[in-house]
Amino acid sequence: MKALATSKLSELFEVSYGTKFDLKQMTVASVDDGEGIAFVSRSAKNLGIVAHVRPYRGIDPLRAGLITVALGGTYLLSAFVQDSVFYTAQNVAVLTPRLLMTRATKLYYCLCIGKNRFKYSAFGREANRSLKDLIVPTLPPEWINTEDAMMAESEIDSKPLLESDVTLGDCSWETFQYGDLFMIQKGKRVVNKDLTVGTTPCIRPISRNNGVDSYISLPPNHTGNTITVSYNGSVGEAFYQAEPFFALDDVNVLYPKFNMTPFVALFLIPLIRLERYRYDYGRKWNLHRMQESLIRLPVSLIGYSWSGTLSHYHFQPLSESRLLLEQPPDFRNNYHLWCKATIASSRGAR
Repeated sequence: MKALATSKLSELFEVSYGTKFDLKQMTVASVDDGEGIAFVSRSAKNLGIVAHVRPYRGIDPLRAGLITVALGGTYLLSAFVQDSVFYTAQNVAVLTPRLLMTRATKLYYCLCIGKNRFKYSAFGREANRSLKDLIVPTLPPEWINTEDAMMAESEIDSKPLLESDVTLGDCSWETFQYGDLFMIQKGKRVVNKDLTVGTTPCIRPISRNNGVDSYISLPPNHTGNTITVSYNGSVGEAFYQAEPFFALDDVNVLYPKFNMTPFVALFLIPLIRLERYRYDYGRKWNLHRMQESLIRLPVSLIGYSWSGTLSHYHFQPLSESRLLLEQPPDFRNNYHLWCKATIASSRGAR
């Protein structure tokens, strides 16, 4: 395999430190009044934009198309391509490409920058001095600038899903034990020397990549259509697993005692994650605790209802035409809205 050519970030970009303005001294403007200039801070949301402001003391804003990078704070190394002219706050770097770059290439380097976050810590080792020395690929992969990739980017719908509040309607919520809804099993302890490279997804107690840390040669020890929950490490992180996998011993695997479609699982996962605050390294969400833990669920939702006895519950379709896997447009197209409403309703029902 050919070695990947790498360069320092400063060899590909001119690294500067923006306008360093204080938002408190700016006049906030409406985006629609024609004078609003994006104000980029150390946020990981909305391209880092926290407000729009009026022109400040006749200083020209930075041009669109540049990359901003948060140098400190909780969202350190959050990098974005700015689509409009902008000002920056303190501790935000601005990258200007030394050569002509496509938007897709800039987005690729934003991802590369963010992957270095593990090297730093908020309010500890921040990136002010060392950003320019980050090692990144000299060239992006060839597929980045293919016609298919550019077409896929152009088809992305940028309209926010969370423009308005939604509710789940007049449904009541009931309390269920995890042990009544799921058969819960532990993963298996394996020493690192036995984890050789293969094709089986290996689930560890991590908060990224759907819990998949690597692919190993051991055969799967759990089936798909299950939910994995970390009880150690990133306690309470939950993911839906569609395919068979190998779970290590810091992971609990939830086998549903009801008809669980992928969309039902995605409805449940935000509710499971709400319980993370109850547990930590000293108080783990182990198998016994999880079996007796409680979860609040709506007794009816978008044509489904929880029903059964104390020993067995199932998610029963009230109408065949509303089956989530076959015809779920309302749920699938507005999943984030449903999650928002679910979490808000569940909190209100506690």
